[in-house]
Amino acid sequence: MKDTVTAYLQTWNTTDAAARKELLNTHWAPEASYIDPLAEAAGLDVIGATIGAVHEQFPGFVFTPVGEPDAHHRQVRFQWGLGPAGAEPVIIGFDVLVTDEQGRIETVLGFLDKVPG
Repeated sequence: MKDTVTAYLQTWNTTDAAARKELLNTHWAPEASYIDPLAEAAGLDVIGATIGAVHEQFPGFVFTPVGEPDAHHRQVRFQWGLGPAGAEPVIIGFDVLVTDEQGRIETVLGFLDKVPG
């Protein structure tokens, strides 16, 4: 599941829409869904657009893992940080990924642990 988290963060860090679409098609189930306190998206095109909107809102920021993932069955939970490359994250979140039978990301449930005031 560590590879799944790596692919997930890679998808979120990809600023090129075509490259991001390729990552979504490779690592995410076609019917994938994503939900966090600020967004709800279903389907790869809408998830890709949601990721693109985050890049517009936070240009130059990158997602990094915080700590180690914890996994069992077809689900993994982990913390991530978002901030300028090489700096302390400005935002810290917690996601739970559930994969389908083929190991593709099917459901993402996201939470925000630390946000700027």
